[in-house]
Amino acid sequence: MSAADAMRSAIEQLSELLGRAPESVSSLRPTDQGWEADVEVVELERIPETTSVMASYQVVLDPEGKLLAYERGRRYTRAQVDRKDGR
Repeated sequence: MSAADAMRSAIEQLSELLGRAPESVSSLRPTDQGWEADVEVVELERIPETTSVMASYQVVLDPEGKLLAYERGRRYTRAQVDRKDGR
């Protein structure tokens, strides 16, 4: 499975489970067991958009692209920028 196919698979399957369309894939890496991806999802839409609540999900796929597991990681506002000091 190519990286592009793995990315599409992660987006499609997570979308089906959550009932929300992911915004983006922020990372994708091959593993000995398949693929791992970090997928960004809007959890709560707000106005203005910069205050919407986002979540980063770690998705684990097998070599054929079937979703094996997912876990929500951090939540943050759309306007939040990562800083070196972790805040």
